[in-house]
Amino acid sequence: MGLTDEEYDKAVEILGRKPNYTETGIFSVMWSEHCSYKNSKVVLRRFPTKGPRVLQGPGEGAGIVDIGDNQAVVFKIESHNHPSAIEPYQGAATGVGGIIRDVFSMGARPIALLNSLRFGELDNARTKYLFENVVAGIAGYGNCIGIPTVGGEIYFDSCYEGNPLVNAMCVGLIDHNQIQKGVAKGIGNPVLYVGAATGRDGIHGATFASEELNEESEAKRPAVQVGDPFMEKLLLEATLELINSGYVVGIQDMGAAGLTSSSSEMASKAGNGIDLNLDLVPQREREMSAYEMMLSESQERMLVVVKEGKEDEVKKIFDKWGLHSAVIGRVTDDNMLRVIHKGGVVAEIPADKLAEDAPVYCKPSKVAAYYHEFAEKDPLQLPETTDYNDILLKLLASPTIANKEWVYHQYDYMVRTNTAVHPGSDAAVITIRGTRKALAMTTDCNARYVYLDPYVGGAIAVAEAARNVVCSGAEPLAITDNLNFGSPEKPEVFWQFEQAADGISKACLELGTPVIGGNVSLYNETSGVAIYPTPTIGMVGLIHDVEHITTQSFKTEGDLIFLIGTTKAEVGGSEYQKLTLGKIEGRPPQIDLQIERNVQSLTLEAIQTGLVKSAHDPAEGGLAVALAESCMGGGIGAQIKVSSELRADLFLFSESQSRILLSVPPEHVEQLKEIAQDKGIILTELGSVQGDELSIRVNGEIIIQQPVSGLEKVWKDTIPHIMRSGTIKRQLTTTEISASLP
Repeated sequence: MGLTDEEYDKAVEILGRKPNYTETGIFSVMWSEHCSYKNSKVVLRRFPTKGPRVLQGPGEGAGIVDIGDNQAVVFKIESHNHPSAIEPYQGAATGVGGIIRDVFSMGARPIALLNSLRFGELDNARTKYLFENVVAGIAGYGNCIGIPTVGGEIYFDSCYEGNPLVNAMCVGLIDHNQIQKGVAKGIGNPVLYVGAATGRDGIHGATFASEELNEESEAKRPAVQVGDPFMEKLLLEATLELINSGYVVGIQDMGAAGLTSSSSEMASKAGNGIDLNLDLVPQREREMSAYEMMLSESQERMLVVVKEGKEDEVKKIFDKWGLHSAVIGRVTDDNMLRVIHKGGVVAEIPADKLAEDAPVYCKPSKVAAYYHEFAEKDPLQLPETTDYNDILLKLLASPTIANKEWVYHQYDYMVRTNTAVHPGSDAAVITIRGTRKALAMTTDCNARYVYLDPYVGGAIAVAEAARNVVCSGAEPLAITDNLNFGSPEKPEVFWQFEQAADGISKACLELGTPVIGGNVSLYNETSGVAIYPTPTIGMVGLIHDVEHITTQSFKTEGDLIFLIGTTKAEVGGSEYQKLTLGKIEGRPPQIDLQIERNVQSLTLEAIQTGLVKSAHDPAEGGLAVALAESCMGGGIGAQIKVSSELRADLFLFSESQSRILLSVPPEHVEQLKEIAQDKGIILTELGSVQGDELSIRVNGEIIIQQPVSGLEKVWKDTIPHIMRSGTIKRQLTTTEISASLP
């Protein structure tokens, strides 16, 4: 069941007797890492969680941030990694369903979905199977429920081959007076079960997510839930109608650990107890035991505490939507979770001991040996290329950098018609009806950087998310994080976790983006081999006027191209290093968070004063790839002429931080320079937007010259070609890819 001997002994001590089978199951799921954060809570306390705009921080279904005019944005990210590894379609689909419920259980209407996905290399048959089916699961659920999937990120690396990462984020809108919390208040108030009936799917899903994957994991396929997006759509509308009725006292999604977690957590947060009668629970399978009902993770279910005497009105609402609703218990004053089945008490446990007072561990931490080894590596020991055109094409053909239309064209990203910037730019943008405001949103993490230096990589993940939001014209508001790591039992992994969290905390403080919620996913290992530490950052920003919405694409011939910030010889962990060496090593790019803040401030001021036509964050692949992406997005070329003391390959493919690529009309250049001077930020003129090819001249020599159409062909067609083909054993050359395309 996942309980250690010590934890079992603690349960005996709490009860003053041996727990029965059902009680042992209840302790095991509530004290799993997935529910209790027992190995991570001590680290999570380091995060800054408060700010002038924060209305709800960590501890509820989702965090909430004020955006003015009595409106707020609600958002959260969560993982469904282990289920997706063994049943990718349902694992991904139910991950989407769960995060949607977290948002609308707060009283918010979901308006957008994003995701962050990690897979092994695409030359592997199983990776292609997982990739195809995870994307299909996300699309199948999101499209059916009518919430646009507007953004995300996808990385491919061999460390994720056995343990893919599927992180789903949902964003919703709410008025301040509609905010709900998961509390069981009011002694005697009825506790209602609403939504779909309970089955045997997902039993022990929480404990399954709290152990590493191995040869036996496939046998745990029944621990993967099965989703029904049409049922979820009905539940969403019925729940929002119920909240608007004013009858709700508290509400919570039956997510991980199902009925057990929702009841014990709601009772604990209110300082009360709950009596549950399982004989009244709607069931879709015969002869379900108390153990099965309490631990089932069947989807599309909510637990609601309503005002006494309003039970019939609540039933009418759910009857109208064709959903189950049943009074299955009452709020009590004794702080006990008491479970009745077939007329007898089958479990009786103090609610606090299951929720707030679960065991907390501070695991041993040890600097990873590879970290010291990499300190001796010089990442600049790369042979300088003699064919820059070939390198650029190979980078554009890297599945991590290549165009992801094959993925997001399966998503309905325009449903509800509020999507102003669709997937493919730095951040997605959703307009807010009836206002001039919009929301920019993104998910970001370069796990290679985090692996090479967890502290710096954690800080960069936050900074890059903020940079992407700023490039879209938005003021960064707050973050939600999905902390994906290996086993905390290993001191080196726990060191990665601590260091990354400290880097995230520092960046959040410097950039004014508090952590309002998130998820920890540990034990992401296969047969003892951990993934790269991957603390995914979900960020939302506020665009104060839709006139400020900005994309990465070059727009107009004659505009001048500028680079904000400084390029350094930093290729550790870069796509260029991996392409050239076949591995990553050394140290990642470094970051000065004060400079980062000034770069973002300069960019946002320039956008808000109407100086900028496009803005783009040079990320994977460096400046050369960023220029190509801006050209391809606008279908227009660029003539670049620069002088650099760096080697040309380092100047073009370094992934230095705190840089932003802008295109600016000539008449606005002087004003831009004045703002940059005021903020002490280096501004470099690179060239101009013109023609139909990307031409890059460094120190007087043309080293890249490619038609935009040729760049776009390789960039756009790589992933569709790989997915159409059989399993490939190596990375195809760009010549082979181009030759095989129709």
